[in-house]
Amino acid sequence: MENEYKTIIEEGIGEYVEKKSRFIGYVRHVESEEEAEAFITEVKKKHYDARHNCSAYSVGEDKPVQRFSDDGEPSGTAGKPILEVITGNGLNNVCVVVTRYFGGTLLGTGGLVRSYTEAAKACIEDTEIVTRKCVIPLKIATNYNDLGKIQYILGQESIGIRDTSYEENVVITADVPINDVEYIEKKITEATAARSELKRGESEYV
Repeated sequence: MENEYKTIIEEGIGEYVEKKSRFIGYVRHVESEEEAEAFITEVKKKHYDARHNCSAYSVGEDKPVQRFSDDGEPSGTAGKPILEVITGNGLNNVCVVVTRYFGGTLLGTGGLVRSYTEAAKACIEDTEIVTRKCVIPLKIATNYNDLGKIQYILGQESIGIRDTSYEENVVITADVPINDVEYIEKKITEATAARSELKRGESEYV
């Protein structure tokens, strides 16, 4: 699995006009090919009267699946430029659809590539790019005397705390970057003289 990747959370919309042809870009966060294809279908239904609804997506954290469609435009002038905007921004789990309304003037290969590229950029600029990191949820069971030591270690290492429960002992669930788990476990074990119980969860992205 990749240690981290960039994606978007909110949807974005952008528009580019070239010689009266309108290019409307839509971007959405997707977690699978099925979600991407459903989004493409949704935009096509919304713009059923448009000449073209071209698209591209990249999904999957490990060896992402990347696909694109020119939807009737000359080969290589629409879907591929859209995908290059996605990959150029380092984005994953993202689908972009660009709808074109023909303005009556042929744009040529260069004009099409530029227009689809600019529409894809515009919709991505309309949203916020975030970084998702692969972490191991680490449950730390400790007595109250050692709590301060553990909180200090987590704070010093900028480890996010997901949850804390206060009962007979304190149980902290911390989101530890996957590459730092052994290092953090060692530090906590040494600081508490092995009095803390540590339990790893399954890796996930946050």
